[in-house]
Amino acid sequence: MSNPSNPPPPPPAANSTPASAAAPRPGSEASYIHVDPATGKKSWTVGTLTYTTSGIIVLFLWLLWGDFSWSMRDRSVGTMAQWYLTQMNVSQWTFALLTASFPAALHFILGPIISMKSDRHRGKYGRRIPFLLVTTPFAAVGMLGLAATPIIARWLHAVLAKEHVFGGWLHGLLDGSVPGAWLIGHLQDPISVSIACFGVFWAAFEFATIIGGSVFGGLINDVVPKPLLGRFYGLFRAISLIDGIIFNFWLVGMLDKDKGTGTFFYFSLLLSVIGVFYGVAFMWVCYKVKEGNYPPPPPVPPRKIRNPIGNWCVNFARNVWTYCRECYFSRYYFTFFLFTMMAGLCFNPINVFAIRYRESLGIDMTRYGHALALTYTCSLCLSWFLGWMADRFHPLRMGMCFLFLYAVAMAWGACYADTPSTFLTAWVFHGIISGCYFTSAASLGMKLLPHQRYAQFASAGGLLGSIGGMAFAPAMGMIIDGNNRVGAFVADIFERIPFTRDWGITAGVQNYRLTFVTACILALIALASSWLLYRQFMRLGGPRDYVAPEK
Repeated sequence: MSNPSNPPPPPPAANSTPASAAAPRPGSEASYIHVDPATGKKSWTVGTLTYTTSGIIVLFLWLLWGDFSWSMRDRSVGTMAQWYLTQMNVSQWTFALLTASFPAALHFILGPIISMKSDRHRGKYGRRIPFLLVTTPFAAVGMLGLAATPIIARWLHAVLAKEHVFGGWLHGLLDGSVPGAWLIGHLQDPISVSIACFGVFWAAFEFATIIGGSVFGGLINDVVPKPLLGRFYGLFRAISLIDGIIFNFWLVGMLDKDKGTGTFFYFSLLLSVIGVFYGVAFMWVCYKVKEGNYPPPPPVPPRKIRNPIGNWCVNFARNVWTYCRECYFSRYYFTFFLFTMMAGLCFNPINVFAIRYRESLGIDMTRYGHALALTYTCSLCLSWFLGWMADRFHPLRMGMCFLFLYAVAMAWGACYADTPSTFLTAWVFHGIISGCYFTSAASLGMKLLPHQRYAQFASAGGLLGSIGGMAFAPAMGMIIDGNNRVGAFVADIFERIPFTRDWGITAGVQNYRLTFVTACILALIALASSWLLYRQFMRLGGPRDYVAPEK
């Protein structure tokens, strides 16, 4: 009860706001969170989309279901493709070209084009989902084609044989010339025919996968609130790891049965089932996730050349110049791209050549799959915690810590990974630490790059990564192969160093141990570039007040 002689003080003026309740800086993470003063309920916004807690749960469930099918595709197809090429006894250079350089070249060409088209697209279903609706069936068909490759290759080899009507006609047509004799020699080789069939379907699969990958990250950026990205990617990573555990613990061992019988029954069966599942499940997600409305894209300058070809050339040159100027002429963003490229490359030596390293040490696919499943299980247990840590301490800081740990682990592998047990130990370290890096740094691009042009800037980073991937994988194959001049030269260097003289790196053999050496060196370079990026990030406001520069 108030005292009449001491009336209560008047309420504060409407425009007086405590410093602690000051409005967040537009574009910062705090600006995405809203609390109803009457009910105290929290909501999140992304553009024109507004989510309650229940809405966030529904969104996460649909996106995670899509990730389950997406990750089952990613976790299985690459491994089975590498296994198939190993059974075909292709050279190290051809193996690296098909599994690493070719996808990188496709990404180099398609990534920027699709990303800019997606950023500027405005349609009934949004700017990301239309691209996913088109590419998902192509990826599924490519997987079914890879599954049918052994069958098609056998049939095609029989048709192209000289005894067949068509083959006899073709041999008569090509015989008598040097190019014709060369082509006939390859047509008579079942391995060459199998690789050609594999290449056709592999190209279709990678074409659809790269376009979809350029857009899927943009969809998550457009529909998931920025303050929840770390935890979302923690769940995202957990689903991906569950896929990896299922495939590597229970399914990949079936390939050893094919190797024992000399057939490809389980190879074809697994790819067929996964291809159908991915096509149906991901199309379902595309129809259930809704995008919001976007501001209109920047206007396109009017056409000044009436000639269609000349107009196309002018527009293409202008788009390339705009793309490079906006993405690469900024010192800050170029440092970001350099860091992500080196961080991505440092994991490649082990990832690309692990199957062949395993083969050289006599480790069967079942044991290899169990070790891989162990790494996924450990990463799964850490995924939610790492996502929360990324939201709490920032993904850039987390990534720097794990790059340091990875460099140490790869140095250990370089010194000791020369037996099945030590290789699998180093392989588990590689899988767990690289998995921790990918989980904690998954939202880094969405935290640091401009929101409305995220796909464009992400593709610019992917472009540099593609250049590195195209050059790196074949070069790594040449370094490993001690039968060529490059490999023999590298082996001679290691034989001259007293510390590495006993590592068994010699000319004339496959020196897979060099994958750990290279991974350690690249991790240290990535760590140095991350420090340069971190200094610029702190000058722009740090974790609390950072807003992505637009220029």
